[in-house]
This record gives sequence, C-alpha cells and structure tokens, in this order.
Amino acid sequence: MGLHLNEGGDDLAENHEINVTPFIDVMLVLLIIFMVAAPLATVDIKVDLPASTAKPAPRPEKPVFLSVKADQNLYVGDDRIERAQLGQILDAKTHGNKDTTIFFRADKGVDYGDLMEVMNTLRGAGYLKVGLVGLETAAKQ
Repeated sequence: MGLHLNEGGDDLAENHEINVTPFIDVMLVLLIIFMVAAPLATVDIKVDLPASTAKPAPRPEKPVFLSVKADQNLYVGDDRIERAQLGQILDAKTHGNKDTTIFFRADKGVDYGDLMEVMNTLRGAGYLKVGLVGLETAAKQ
C-alpha cells in the first residue's frame, strides 16, 4: 500500500512579480486630486477690476490727500514732497492726529510695488486710516 504524504511542498510555484494594481489605483486617485486642485492654486488670472458703485462716504471739512503721480512723485495736497518727509508733513497737516483719514490717490500707471511702499510708509508713520480714492461710476441697474 502506498501512501503519499505532502512533505510541506506547495503545489503552486512561487510568484516573484509585484502586484502593481494597488499602486496604479493610488496613482490615478492622486492624479485626479491634482487635476482638480491645480487650477485652484493659481493666482495669475487677468482680472479687470470693476469701479466701485458704492455710495461715497461724506467728505470731511479739510481732507488730507496723498497722491502718487505716474512719475512716482508724492504730493500732499498740491505740494510735492520727498518720501522720507511723508510722516513729518502728514503730522503737520493733521496736527499730530493719527486717527485722521488720509485720502490716497494713485495714477493708473503706478506700479503696485510702489503703491504698497507708500502704504507701508503710511503705516510706519502711524496712519492706519487710509481711504482709497477712485472714480465714481453709475450703478448698473
């Protein structure tokens, strides 16, 4: 009588190949996530900003206007000033009252970086109330 005992050997041959199906599934999910998220992360979209149609705030009796012309020159009222003198001139115009609203006007051709430099100078001088002046347009109905 013959008896065949399995000596621990496996009838199936060992498979040394890597199963890439889960890897492909993960990669496809990541691809879809990045395809959806990538357009949301961009900020270099050209935007033509609209003019304000809000009702203008009442104008104070003696407003202080700070203007930046296209040639980068600063003006307080009608007087041309140097950037280094901005805090001193504003202190003289506002009698040292830092709560005075400064009405800030800038030419369309002024670089955004230059505009922010003047805003930072205003903040450094202690003037935190800044009103941006723009053209009024009729409200769309």
